[in-house]
Amino acid sequence: QVQLVESGGDSVQPGGSLRLSCAARGYTYSSCVGWFRQSPGKEREALAAIYFGDGSFYYGSSASGRFTMSRGNDKNTLYLQMNSLEPEDSGMYYCAATDAWCSLASIRSPAQYLFWGRGTQVTVSS
Repeated sequence: QVQLVESGGDSVQPGGSLRLSCAARGYTYSSCVGWFRQSPGKEREALAAIYFGDGSFYYGSSASGRFTMSRGNDKNTLYLQMNSLEPEDSGMYYCAATDAWCSLASIRSPAQYLFWGRGTQVTVSS
């Protein structure tokens, strides 16, 4: 059973930074883990993902240049460092994992992620 628990969400001012954490258990056979954002009135979008096969990271257009995904030394914690936050970054942030199969062509597609955490809220406002 894959369990994902996000933390680190907070209220920050524009231009601020946050680091989100995803504590993962039971995902030994997952090939990919990703960070996603759900904002009111918008579709869930991919921010970053890791393919464990070769350790490569992939980023969504909203994250490029401002967000960095990383993996903890214990390999059971995944992070999303977010800098230069904007009000448009407000939303619920989720960590998600695939099963053993992960299509790199669809690594940014929420549809292929089978396991989801409950999310952590990020609010960016002045």
